[in-house]
Amino acid sequence: MGANLRRGMPSPASRASAHGIGSCWLLTDGKIGDEVHVRGIAEALGLSYEMRRVEPHWPWVWLMPWGPIDPREAPDRPQSPIAAPYPDLLIASGRRAVPYVRHVKRASGGRTFTVFLKDPRTGAPSADFIWAPEHDAIRGENVLVTLTSPHRISQEKLKAARALAPPELDALSYPRIAILLGGHSGSFVYNVRTNRRLAAEIRTICAVEPRASFMVTPSRRTPATTLVAVREALAGRRAIVWDGNGENPYFTFLAHADLIVAPADSVNMVGEAVATGAPVYVFRPHGRGGKIDRFLTGLREAGAIRELNDGPLIPFSYEPIDATPRIAAEILRRFNARSM
Repeated sequence: MGANLRRGMPSPASRASAHGIGSCWLLTDGKIGDEVHVRGIAEALGLSYEMRRVEPHWPWVWLMPWGPIDPREAPDRPQSPIAAPYPDLLIASGRRAVPYVRHVKRASGGRTFTVFLKDPRTGAPSADFIWAPEHDAIRGENVLVTLTSPHRISQEKLKAARALAPPELDALSYPRIAILLGGHSGSFVYNVRTNRRLAAEIRTICAVEPRASFMVTPSRRTPATTLVAVREALAGRRAIVWDGNGENPYFTFLAHADLIVAPADSVNMVGEAVATGAPVYVFRPHGRGGKIDRFLTGLREAGAIRELNDGPLIPFSYEPIDATPRIAAEILRRFNARSM
């Protein structure tokens, strides 16, 4: 199998009925956030799948999502990510995947049911079904809009993880606070000012919650200077800080957290955090949120998050927010309705 093709299976705990869907492709350009979306839906549907990654080059990538696929990745070329036989279901995400979704739809003679996650920027007819977050503008008969994004977190997985606490967590005192670190994005930046403010917030938590312990995981976007600032703020405290070696304990930290600090620059991280039902406090880096502000406002109105600088970290409750099962169910409904 080529480097752009991987096979995958959902975890047993997440298997659901996927009537009539015999084969499934997940199509992205390899971006982690997009792969979280497509894998989350496939696992919620209980599907085996093939991971297909596109790698368009200049000048074709400049024309995307409106232009054609890169001819070097056409179905008749060696190592093509979209070579036949075509699947019953194609789930894609990411701007560069859009032309390939259109191509597969045509090449399959319309047989492949196409799903696109997030706004393709080319309109609702770009796929048979589109999911989009509320803060995106796209709307249409084939568009489902939800507050949070699809992901791989589920109540079944959380329950299983809580039953299998790693030994290193035994040394942590309660409350256990998970700190999810973000990084530079289109709207936010982790500069010296941001790092100082984050460190100050952590020191305040330490002062107010002397018994608290911490579980810290950076993302791929987290600057080294941010991680240094966090480590210094936690000096002398019981804390586990992932150093990037081995498997990321992100999911384990979410499952065992009594409270979560999540970064405003990551819609995915905040959305996964509120799926746990644990109190979520959002840290806002330096910058302007735009669409993210609308997303956070919706979660605040739902009672799921509070701002980190609002005051002391006070436990609060809410019903976990997870749109993934609803999105998966709607895909299955529309797939079966089309084939009837």
